[in-house]
Amino acid sequence: MTIANHIVVFLVCWWLVFFMVLPWGVKGHHESGEDFEAGIEPGSPVKANIKKKMLITTGITTIIWAIFWAVVEFNLISVM
Repeated sequence: MTIANHIVVFLVCWWLVFFMVLPWGVKGHHESGEDFEAGIEPGSPVKANIKKKMLITTGITTIIWAIFWAVVEFNLISVM
């Protein structure tokens, strides 16, 4: 596989993992018990922690990609 193929696999995995990590630890305004301004959606997150979630996503994706690389590099799974 070329480097471009590995980049594509990494990016696709990154986005999939990112969407799985997004709901972790999210607390909506309606769950916080605090009063919030009028016009704010009650279900919107109080603090989204996007940077932290992006770092977690990158770590998990790196592990997944390393496993993928090992399978491809050492021909651990053959199609034929």
